[in-house]
Amino acid sequence: MSSQSFKLEQSRRSLMQRLFEPPTVGKMSPVAKLVAYSILAFWSAFVIFPLYWVVITSFKDAQLVNEGPYYIPFIDFQPTLDGWRRQFVDDASKVFPAFFNSVIIAVASTALCVVVGSMAAYALARIQYKPKFGNIVLFVIMSLIAIVATAYTGIHWFFTASVALALFFLLVRAFGKHFKGQLGNGDILFWIISQRILPPVVVVIPVYMMFQAVGMIDTHAALILVYAVANLPIVVWLMHDFFANLPIELEESAQIDGATRFGIFWEIVLPLTRPGLAATTLLTLILNWNEYLFAVFLSTSKAQTMPIMVAAKNAGERGILWWEMCAIIVVMIIPVIIMAIFLQRFIAQGVLNGAVKG
Repeated sequence: MSSQSFKLEQSRRSLMQRLFEPPTVGKMSPVAKLVAYSILAFWSAFVIFPLYWVVITSFKDAQLVNEGPYYIPFIDFQPTLDGWRRQFVDDASKVFPAFFNSVIIAVASTALCVVVGSMAAYALARIQYKPKFGNIVLFVIMSLIAIVATAYTGIHWFFTASVALALFFLLVRAFGKHFKGQLGNGDILFWIISQRILPPVVVVIPVYMMFQAVGMIDTHAALILVYAVANLPIVVWLMHDFFANLPIELEESAQIDGATRFGIFWEIVLPLTRPGLAATTLLTLILNWNEYLFAVFLSTSKAQTMPIMVAAKNAGERGILWWEMCAIIVVMIIPVIIMAIFLQRFIAQGVLNGAVKG
């Protein structure tokens, strides 16, 4: 059909047809477009309004909060910086160290978690592991013996761990060939994600005692390690799907050309999985930024993060007024928003690719 014939056909359509029928294939009709954009606008306003309310509340005082609600600054009410001044000027010695601690711990733990988790996920997606079940049982037994020896004999943990590790290798060399039962990559992957299913409160006391024994309480390194280990299963589980969906022919061609396994991972696999890596990084950063339980037990003053600082101020003698808390909340969500803006071009594609199987 020529363009003139098409225009003539379009002009002959009735008003109802023009409103409810799409003009061309792949486009929406005007009514459908209006309904779709109206729903999107409503849902966007519904999602954004709580954030907007937190922002404008941070510029109110007690009188405005009690007399409200007021919605539009400079029209409904006159904004004030009293809450910001109390938190970031009067209590600057508490807020700023906690903020920088949160930035350092969240970024470092996220980077460590994503790097280690991505390599583990790639290994599980491309390399077939067949560990013997008996060897795993031996390792668990030797670990328990080392823990009991350290707890009840007073021997230093480094010595008991070294002896237990040496005994494990000797027993594996002696009896490992007699073990027949084997595990696969699917079993390993399920075991990794099962560590996330375990409630953190179950392990927080042993983790505290372990870091106390090595003198790492209230240090950045302790929180970075705990945060990375706690979120490692999520990174492995998410990135495994992205790596498994990549065509293996690309990697085989690179191996024929002499590329190493690490070179293939760094130069071919990671660039192709940037959408998934971006989405996983953002999710891990949010979890590390908002983590509270481990920070309560492992930090007191030097490594105190923002969630702990807010809780401590709220439990103080004066307490923290919730409209003043909104000022701290605004500052807390800024790094996450910046990261989301920076990675937004990858996030949607990454989530969609991760949802497609086969």
